[in-house]
Amino acid sequence: MSRRPPDPVQVVKQRRDAALRALADRVPYVGFLGISFDRRGDELTGVLAYDEKLIGNPYLPALHGGVTAAFLEVTAIISLSWTMMWEDVESGLLTLDQLEAGELPRLPKTIDFSVDYLRSGLPRDAYARASVTRSGRRYASVHAEAWQDNHGRPIAQANAHFLMPLRED
Repeated sequence: MSRRPPDPVQVVKQRRDAALRALADRVPYVGFLGISFDRRGDELTGVLAYDEKLIGNPYLPALHGGVTAAFLEVTAIISLSWTMMWEDVESGLLTLDQLEAGELPRLPKTIDFSVDYLRSGLPRDAYARASVTRSGRRYASVHAEAWQDNHGRPIAQANAHFLMPLRED
């Protein structure tokens, strides 16, 4: 029995980037808020680029709480979806053509989402990471944190539960 040779590194990187781009493009609010994702291997960091429209209190000034919550929720959803897709992207089950055509699994649906605001978000870029604490066939639990200058001083954290899309096996 012969195995298929592994894909060249550049092909795998292109597939990873295309998968992440396709995931982020499925959420229109990502573009409106100016969120991008930095990928290092299987770890994603959400980046919320500062924009004047994101300020909620101009007297402080501070990021709007709804923007902070949306940033955390989007980061949680994209990170969870990325985790679900990782093996298919790595193995080549999801090809570059499929990814560019938008043939992706459905996104998880939010069941509940709670945010703890820890300090005011300043008028500058913010970053967020999410970790999947439990992922099953029907349900997933995710924890996300957002920070600005110092990862050890988060501005907000969130816990979320998601309904997982049915997998077509």
